[in-house]
Amino acid sequence: MTRDPDDEAPAPSQPSPPPPSPGTAPAPGAAGRARFDYAGAVTLVTGGATSLGAAIAQALHAAGAAVWIADVDEAAGDALADTLNARRASSAWFHATDVADDASIAGCMRRIAATHGRLDLLVNNAVVYLDSGIASPRETWMRALGVNLVGGARVLASALELLETSATPAVVNLSSVAGKFGQRGRAVYPACKAAILQLTRSQAVDLASRGIRVNAITPGWTWSTALARQAGGDRARADAVGARLHPLGRVGDLADVARAVLFLGSDAAGFITGIDLPVDGGFSALGPDQGRAPAQWWSPEPQADET
Repeated sequence: MTRDPDDEAPAPSQPSPPPPSPGTAPAPGAAGRARFDYAGAVTLVTGGATSLGAAIAQALHAAGAAVWIADVDEAAGDALADTLNARRASSAWFHATDVADDASIAGCMRRIAATHGRLDLLVNNAVVYLDSGIASPRETWMRALGVNLVGGARVLASALELLETSATPAVVNLSSVAGKFGQRGRAVYPACKAAILQLTRSQAVDLASRGIRVNAITPGWTWSTALARQAGGDRARADAVGARLHPLGRVGDLADVARAVLFLGSDAAGFITGIDLPVDGGFSALGPDQGRAPAQWWSPEPQADET
């Protein structure tokens, strides 16, 4: 087990010397794919025990980072940290963390401070899917906002001192294309994700003078636990349905989003802050007409462009 209670945290030590620049110089990979070097970087992924969060944690670890996993799912968090440590000793830690609880967040930050003395990259990914549309009761609104929006805001506030100790601090907030468009039957989740985009802009402007970059990612339909459930576990079906809304012809993979996180946290994005990076296969480029010219809507199947 890699999780220790706060009273067993190591004694404070000198901050780990910062790497030359976490996420330095993407080098072309075997297939021309950029590979980022996070050796020596200290990273934290909230909601990092499962699904997208776990994929981000694994990608950062594969790039050489020390990875902290913060989540309420203790079994999954411990298992992921153990798996990562089996690949590279003393490189991953799990801390049971409820981002809706300030004391819980503070406990996580104390352990990171005691172990590393700094934080180079914070990834705010913790999320709950609670939404009954317009009929959603107050309790649903407050719980969802407390995790999805306020949770990330409070994690960043608690991490500021550690981030300021880094030579190249960065924050990535996970939003969604759901926060950009109206959707029937949903109100709470899209509102949370839309608010994250505004919060990101405000944080970026507020923290620029401290050298902390803050950006957001808005994934489109992504093959995750939630989408797999909706598609009955059938990826081919998800791609077939998703192709109508994603010009690149498929739904996204968790790795697509994870690579975008690595980019935004790296020095390749060193002059980028306050942006929304869509990782959506062109979803947000279509608009409500789904990319079809007016004349095409009078035919059952898309035809050649007519204007």
